[in-house]
Amino acid sequence: MNTTDPQIILGTMDFGTRVDPDRAFAILDSFVAGGGIWLDTANCYSFWTDPSGVGGASERLIGAWLRARPGARDVVRISTKVRQNPLVPHSWPKSAEGLSARAVHAGVEESLGRLGVDHIDLLWAHAEDRTVPLEETVGAFGELVAKGAARRVGAANHAAWRVERARSLAREQRVEPWTALQLRHSLVQPRPLTSLAEAGHRLLGAEDLDLARSEGLAVWSYSSLMWGSYVRADKQLPQTYDHPGTVQVLAVLNDVADELSATRNQVVLAWLMRQGIDPIVGASRVEQIEEALAARRVPLSDEHVARFDEAR
Repeated sequence: MNTTDPQIILGTMDFGTRVDPDRAFAILDSFVAGGGIWLDTANCYSFWTDPSGVGGASERLIGAWLRARPGARDVVRISTKVRQNPLVPHSWPKSAEGLSARAVHAGVEESLGRLGVDHIDLLWAHAEDRTVPLEETVGAFGELVAKGAARRVGAANHAAWRVERARSLAREQRVEPWTALQLRHSLVQPRPLTSLAEAGHRLLGAEDLDLARSEGLAVWSYSSLMWGSYVRADKQLPQTYDHPGTVQVLAVLNDVADELSATRNQVVLAWLMRQGIDPIVGASRVEQIEEALAARRVPLSDEHVARFDEAR
């Protein structure tokens, strides 16, 4: 895995839709003031809540914030994704954008326009597109890096073998390879062999971590705080998490949070960062991102980590 210190990533999925501009600007300002660097978005955010039926609201809001904050672009790094944006309003997945060379180039050009920037710091393939040869997708991402439209590239929600195959193809084509993985991961885990209810989500597995550690890849996790389920009684974990291991892990989480005078969310984030994982945290209020950034100072020990491992 990458050797840099893990960081809290600000997830901006709901900015411009569920989170109005004033609140989003305040969260972004607080994130930067607290030393945050990476903003994570996607060209499809959030078509499912936008009356227009297409994505782009999150990128537009970040672009507006950057214009209103001279110098901010020198401080923040922007991560966005192509794949999944409906090409026809309210028609997903039927019209979901794919990963052909044409789609990738067009998607990135539109993202750059909405963001008002000349490059994306980390561009992701949001999900697999097995209707397109992997060689074509890899070549398109490589071309974007070569011309300076993207600095780095990564794969979200991809099988580990597909990532390694893509990296081999990149070497053959002599283009920039995917050097980052983005997958769903948190302290609690669903029952093995059960399907996730959330369409398109892919869990971080042992093979993904093995690949990342052997190849020096960055790993970002999403849904890291399980939509507030660690701290809110009204946010129940999905049914597939209802098993004895969850009960035991949550009991340890309560104990460790008390011992460290930290919130349960902070302990979960500290646990992820101890593994070299960069957790993405969505926020709808300033206090939430302040709480998340404070997780960097939670002194989680090897003994605490071992207790979580034993609880599973």
